[in-house]
Amino acid sequence: MAVPRSHISLVLNSRSGLKSPKSEVDSWLRDSLARNGVDAQILVAEQGGQVQELVRHAIQDHSEMVIAAGGDGTVNAVAAQLMGTDIPMGVLPLGTLNHFARQLGIPTDRDAAIRTLLAGEVGRVDVGEVNGRVFVNNSSLGIYPWLVAEREEGQQKGQSKWTASAQAALSVLRRYPFLDVTLTVDGREMCYRTPLVFIGNNRYSLEAFRIGARESLTGGELCLFVATRGRRQDLLKLALGMLLGRASKACELQTVVARDLRIQTRRKRVRVALDGEVTWMENPLHYRTRPGALQVIVPAGEARAA
Repeated sequence: MAVPRSHISLVLNSRSGLKSPKSEVDSWLRDSLARNGVDAQILVAEQGGQVQELVRHAIQDHSEMVIAAGGDGTVNAVAAQLMGTDIPMGVLPLGTLNHFARQLGIPTDRDAAIRTLLAGEVGRVDVGEVNGRVFVNNSSLGIYPWLVAEREEGQQKGQSKWTASAQAALSVLRRYPFLDVTLTVDGREMCYRTPLVFIGNNRYSLEAFRIGARESLTGGELCLFVATRGRRQDLLKLALGMLLGRASKACELQTVVARDLRIQTRRKRVRVALDGEVTWMENPLHYRTRPGALQVIVPAGEARAA
């Protein structure tokens, strides 16, 4: 299906990792869209929490396409509102890592990304879900959401993102964060004491275990990795790797592929990361896949592959 070229809304998250001032990005967006013959409505979210509200406004305004301009957290927020509708989502990568955009084949160069979106076509991809919350890339428990929370605390104290990340990773040497989890897959229970439980939306390759590298977005399955207990230096490598957007094989990984799974911890509430954003959730955690639930814009000729 061809990409709509009229009645387009673009939601810009000004809190994403923009490399230019917000006013410059806004001006560039308007000029770039105009050069390509598109008069889009640009909605600017001053805070990440406003993204979903602006998407709901775009839906009520009968937009034919909504472009998520930001990082993976922005994509997650837009997808949560568009999932199950007939409105396709475009992704304009303006964040730091942009895993989902890379997976779709959207260029990270802004001008090339705009051209690709407007010349692309509509495909369908799977979405993961846990307790009613969606994720397009992955979800995790244990060390990663703990590290993100530590990093954000450092940034609130005035540290740069990379300084806060380094200090959060080093804190792994002082504290030894482990979870006792019970996984239920197809009626079978497995118990682990682990620093990390990672759930991917479709299957990740173990040969090059990078956060964001998947074989397909339409496999209709969840890919679960459980890290077995390692030494403190192994946890440090794992922590640094995940904050840089990749996970090393510092710890051995148990792998399970499923369409539906439940995770129970000893705590009433647990920190959970969803596409890099951290939230608290109640136990138990019920994960499932939603095959083909999201329409997305992909490069021309790749809709079937998506």
